[in-house]
Amino acid sequence: MELDLTGAAGADLIIDSDEASFMTDVVEASQTTPIIVDFWAPWCGPCKTLGPMLEDAVRAAKGAVKMVKVNVDEAQMIAGQLQIQSIPTVYAFHKGQPIDGFQGAQPQSEIKAFVDRVVKAAGGEAPGDGLAEAVEAAEEMLAEGSATDAAQTFAAVLGEDPNNAAAYGGMVRAHIAMGELDQAEAFLNGAPIEISKAPELEAAHAQLQLARQAADAGPVADLTAAVEANPEDLQARFDLAQALYANGDAPGAVDHLLELFKRDREWNEGAAKTQLFTIFDALKPNDPVVLNGRRKLSSMIFA
Repeated sequence: MELDLTGAAGADLIIDSDEASFMTDVVEASQTTPIIVDFWAPWCGPCKTLGPMLEDAVRAAKGAVKMVKVNVDEAQMIAGQLQIQSIPTVYAFHKGQPIDGFQGAQPQSEIKAFVDRVVKAAGGEAPGDGLAEAVEAAEEMLAEGSATDAAQTFAAVLGEDPNNAAAYGGMVRAHIAMGELDQAEAFLNGAPIEISKAPELEAAHAQLQLARQAADAGPVADLTAAVEANPEDLQARFDLAQALYANGDAPGAVDHLLELFKRDREWNEGAAKTQLFTIFDALKPNDPVVLNGRRKLSSMIFA
């Protein structure tokens, strides 16, 4: 019999959980060690590939993270509460809250990068390299409004590693910040197949979609007045949400979309829910706007 003793608690690094023990195995356990949750099902082909790769990356972290496997067929309430739309879906929890995640199969390099991010976000020491530091520096430039400098740094990283999903997504967002939406779309469409489904590129795609909507957004004041004059004018409320997001008010946009969903969830083929998920995808998974919005939407769906 072969035992896996990787890390201080090798035998406990990877466990199965269900609805009855989810609070203990994930929410409570993540107070001390970040927990990566793999939502899977026996009939899911990609899950059979992703699961073992994720387990290898968790073992390689030597106890800095732990992994919990949840069969969604046996935990439908948990899957519903967390808005699991497809599997495989992976969430990382720390201090009882989701801090990162992705959907779909990923290459081993992206899985390792995900585990490293989770370890680092939780205050641990993850193996780093110069490229990761360069991407982080470029993100800071972008956040400070220096999109051109950020683009140059992202380009330098991609020159060393063309499949660096973080740098690729960053380059798309830099083009968006510079107002070069066509270039951003062309760059996104040209992504290497190995990273085309990476979370960083999915987020960049959502941001590009929202940026194109922003170009057609109406005046916030006029739309606010229209909604106040007639709260049942759902098109005006939807347009107001778009305008608010275009003007940097993501919380306000989400609030109006939730109100629209509450009034008529099927309006315009479920446009409110679709727009909410686009905004959630565009923001970071641990953004309070995303966490609060998902929780409120879930409570409406499963009330």
